[in-house]
Amino acid sequence: MSAEQKTVAEFFAGIGLIRMGLEKAGWKTIWANDIDSDKAAMYQRHFGDVDNHFALGDVHLIESRSIPTVTLATASFPCTDLSLAGGRRGLAGTGSSAFWGFINAIRNMGRRKPPIVLLENVTGFLTSHNGNDFRDACLALNDLGYCVDAFIIDAVHFVPQSRQRLFVVGSKRRSPPRIQEPRSFFEGPGRPSALADFIFWRPEIQWAIRPLPPLPAPKVKLADIIEALSPESKYWWDAERAEYLLNQMSARHRAKADAMISGPAPSYGTVFRRVRHGRSMAELRTDGIAGCLRTPRGGSGRQILFVAGQGQYAVRLLTPHECARLMGADAFKIDPDLSLNKALFGFGDAVCVSVVEWIARNYLEPLLQAFREARHTTAYEYGKRGSARFAPRRPRLIPA
Repeated sequence: MSAEQKTVAEFFAGIGLIRMGLEKAGWKTIWANDIDSDKAAMYQRHFGDVDNHFALGDVHLIESRSIPTVTLATASFPCTDLSLAGGRRGLAGTGSSAFWGFINAIRNMGRRKPPIVLLENVTGFLTSHNGNDFRDACLALNDLGYCVDAFIIDAVHFVPQSRQRLFVVGSKRRSPPRIQEPRSFFEGPGRPSALADFIFWRPEIQWAIRPLPPLPAPKVKLADIIEALSPESKYWWDAERAEYLLNQMSARHRAKADAMISGPAPSYGTVFRRVRHGRSMAELRTDGIAGCLRTPRGGSGRQILFVAGQGQYAVRLLTPHECARLMGADAFKIDPDLSLNKALFGFGDAVCVSVVEWIARNYLEPLLQAFREARHTTAYEYGKRGSARFAPRRPRLIPA
């Protein structure tokens, strides 16, 4: 498979951060889809080619003949009904049921189905409806001819944001025979115990587990991505509003804030408002890592920056550029007239660019190489007597 064949169809494209990550690893997106016109406008502002290949509309209504033949199809479908913060209606919910529109679109491509698909969603997908939603999604990919693999990556390894996401790779190849390995065989980098348990206890799913290299150690802190705004910037809150936030903190969080205020130099923290025991409370995080960016529905997802030191403190919302940096999208072109809420919707509902680039280089590229070497390469190597063992040229998932 040549380099020029590394083409992508990007479902649920949003503002295009999956595309940004894949492009850094040499992939080319030639078709994209999303239902949200505001996100499409942000996508066009950055990439400038929406008219050429962006299908704006409901995924359920896509005509498969309009989807070009590609190497990879990506689907970062809505997490609304899978998130622990949502109603947990699962894949039958109004938003997350869009997954079935994606499945139907790929099915209707017939023999043109891409050899690889990549799904992304919140880790709540793994436990939704006691794991039945995730099982059904994996079996749906099996039904389309894909074996599946799954792993979890936290964006904090690349950017100062705590953002765990579940990724599923489907590859068109023969399923290896199921081996009676201990559960710990499936556990390793990117596959914590909960996911390893799921894989072990779902032998009805056709798995194709590949080893993952270690993730990089986190290096960037919140202070590294903060914009230097003037004291007159419109983003800063007035004294009354800032004091109100301070008074919304519990004794524990207020002690953290007071320690920052009395510090010898400015330091940074982030605040989320949450309802605790019927009251809106402000919770301060001071470990140099931002909380997970979210879409600002009802105002709950608007992450607040708390800057303090030398007896003073100041408060504001994160800027669009800071949100972009937290998603590894430092170079994203943002319309200066774009409203803050639209920017937060775009970045809060996206995938970290750096994570996607890492997956492309450390998983998709080796998978493509395996396709090049043999049509039916799997994660296992078959012995002459019919026994199966893990390929010796690749490291074991768990040290012996």
